[in-house]
Amino acid sequence: MTGRPGPSGPILGLAGPRAEKTVSLALQGGGAHGAFTWGVLDRLIEDGRLAFEAITGASAGSMNAVVMADGWQDGGPDGARTKLETFWRKVSLDGNLEDPQRRIFDRVIAFWSIAGGVQNPWLNLWNGAISPYLANPLDINPLRKVLEELVDFERLRSAEVKLFVAATSVWTGKIRVFETPELAADHVMASACLPTLFRAVEIDGEPFWDGGYSGNPPLFPIFYAAHCDDLLLVQINPIERRQTPQTAAEIQNRLTEINFNAGLLRELRVIDFVTRLIDEGKLSQNEYKRVLMHRIDGDGFLDWFAASSRLNPDWDMFLRLRDLGREAASGWLERGYESIGRESTLDLRAAYS
Repeated sequence: MTGRPGPSGPILGLAGPRAEKTVSLALQGGGAHGAFTWGVLDRLIEDGRLAFEAITGASAGSMNAVVMADGWQDGGPDGARTKLETFWRKVSLDGNLEDPQRRIFDRVIAFWSIAGGVQNPWLNLWNGAISPYLANPLDINPLRKVLEELVDFERLRSAEVKLFVAATSVWTGKIRVFETPELAADHVMASACLPTLFRAVEIDGEPFWDGGYSGNPPLFPIFYAAHCDDLLLVQINPIERRQTPQTAAEIQNRLTEINFNAGLLRELRVIDFVTRLIDEGKLSQNEYKRVLMHRIDGDGFLDWFAASSRLNPDWDMFLRLRDLGREAASGWLERGYESIGRESTLDLRAAYS
């Protein structure tokens, strides 16, 4: 991958004509809250000053990543923004999914509702009352149809960006990261395969579930593959909640949040540990990468949705999430853009220790 010179290093990856600095992106999964990430990406692309060398994602994060990258291949920055909007429109209630697919997708959204009510019958799936092999015998996954309609995977595999799509091996419980040259619809579907709703996705004979269980998103591929030091995390799952869940739904939703943040927390603590050793002169920066961490998160933006009785997958809801993502990205650009290439804007010890 080649690039042009920039004030803080070479401009690599997906780069518009006004790009001055390069970052890598780490996109969390979180179901319908992925529309918040759509808004973040839309604003960063619109701003135009950043290039994106690498993108790592899990679940909804991986979908945003591949849709954005393919749109960029097809029509540059404007193509990426248009394709992201088209994707979220198609999976909304106002989209054109056929009835069986629509019913399944509605259940996906209901599952991911942070405060899904106890009357939600799909909560029984998590508790093991109904297997997806019985409840969804045709293995209908509406997201596959949308992806295959929108993304030209042959074109995507030649994209000028390093993509890392995470899935979890059912057999070993270990993370598996699929990269740009091998990506197909199956890899993205594996990354977003909730085992309570869908059958495991088999790739080369091995079954996979949602990547969020093992890395949401995985950061380590960026350490080895990206030239730039700056890593921007788009985080939509809250780490901390200052309240004790009491209903069955609240307890299960909090357990899901904790499980889906565990891998990320481990990696962020490793980054903090290595950074401290480098700063103390105990590790050589020639041998270890000093990561400059940045974060755009939903704190203060997604609280209303967490308190709502349910999360509707309608277009107006997605637009609201998008606008909140754009607002969060604008604030981060104003506060943190000048620090890119120089220093971290995220205090890992204060945020995650």
